[in-house]
Amino acid sequence: MKTIYILLIFGLMGWAFYEQTKPNPNVFIQVIGVLAFFYGMMKLMSKVSSNTNDKKEEDV
Repeated sequence: MKTIYILLIFGLMGWAFYEQTKPNPNVFIQVIGVLAFFYGMMKLMSKVSSNTNDKKEEDV
């Protein structure tokens, strides 16, 4: 599932960047590409655990 998100993220961002190279880029396509990128990154990063320890354990 993770590889699908990664491929989808890069595909949508490539599509948004390609849209910028046109003489009259469509802003809505660019916005959708950026929003999809952030949503995909949110889904990928939600599975990454935190590296910080609880402060209560350090104070004891």
